[in-house]
Amino acid sequence: MRVSTAQFYLQSSQQMSSKSADVNERMAYLTSGKRVLTAKDDAVSFGTLAGYKNDLANIEKYKRNIDRAESHNNLQEVVFADAEMILDKIKQDMLLANNGRMSSEDLQTLADQIRNSFDQLLDIGNTQNENGDYIFSGYQTELQPFSQQTDGSVAYSGDTGVNEIQVAKNIKIATNQTGDAAFLNVANAIGDFSVNYPSIIPVNTSGVAVESANVTDRNAYNVSSGPFTFATDPITNDLTVTDSTLTVVFPVFPAAPVPYVAGQTISFEGVDVTLSGNPLPGESFVISEQEEISIFETVNSAIAWMEQGTVSVNHEQHQVDYNTLLTQINSTMSHITSRRVDSGIRLQVLDNQTNRHLDTELAVSSNKGKIEDLDFAKAISEFEQAKIALQASQQAFSKVQGLTLFNYI
Repeated sequence: MRVSTAQFYLQSSQQMSSKSADVNERMAYLTSGKRVLTAKDDAVSFGTLAGYKNDLANIEKYKRNIDRAESHNNLQEVVFADAEMILDKIKQDMLLANNGRMSSEDLQTLADQIRNSFDQLLDIGNTQNENGDYIFSGYQTELQPFSQQTDGSVAYSGDTGVNEIQVAKNIKIATNQTGDAAFLNVANAIGDFSVNYPSIIPVNTSGVAVESANVTDRNAYNVSSGPFTFATDPITNDLTVTDSTLTVVFPVFPAAPVPYVAGQTISFEGVDVTLSGNPLPGESFVISEQEEISIFETVNSAIAWMEQGTVSVNHEQHQVDYNTLLTQINSTMSHITSRRVDSGIRLQVLDNQTNRHLDTELAVSSNKGKIEDLDFAKAISEFEQAKIALQASQQAFSKVQGLTLFNYI
């Protein structure tokens, strides 16, 4: 068989290229420290590794999301802690204000202190994060949520949007609390109704007060019937309750008039009202549905109560208002504490989820390593063999390509 010079060079070149590629391939394994680099190395293992890598990528994404969620909720927890301290200071000022030794000037000083606390609460409601976003505006993070109106009331400009971020395959965590939920929707300490005691004759001179007023049967309750007026007969002192159309709803006709008994619970149209004290003949008051009272409204009411000074037209009503305010401040403090607890629970969930991700990451990385990690002793041996084979091929070519027939003449 005749072998041309060109054919010899071609075959030698191909052989050395193959040996060189084999060396480079073995070097790639050693450099990466991996046994499986492409699907041709091990098709089954390559597919399994792809799943493991996807799992690890998701875990990294979840860990980044957890960091963001922790940052947001940590800030909220701190903010609510500050609000708790401010409300506690307001409560202490209210307790001090009910001291009979306080002068009108002293009460005005306390009112000024509470007004300063009001401004601090408003500032807390407009807290911004490190990016300049308002944390209590819902989705409207660029919009300042709270603003004080000319009459002293506070308007909310945010929305009810709650942002959630995924921290695990089937777990999402809220990263914010809306301003209305945090500062406006505070449970009415009395229940589902607020009370309006008359400021003109006949005024509440007996000190009678509504302890609780709740809708106990929504099916029987007609929201359009209110407000409800409680009145005692000027002569008999019998108690009647009328709705907005002046229809008597208690006692229900044809029942006989009901003399009032202290501590009595009045039931009508799905509503239960418990009173304290003994109203005098002719006294009356009105209850209107109001399930929630904002923090700012409560603080403003406390300021107004103090600014009345020590000289009150109606001492009994003044004390009733004080008791109502103090009870509502307690409700407000409980509300803020519950908001803070919500942030704390979210942080606890995030902490637990972080630990789960770390455990999962360790397990997945271990399984991934068992499949793809290189046996260096074996790989080095194969690399040396491939290198020797390449060198032998190069040496053989070098010797053979220099031979001619003249060497034998």
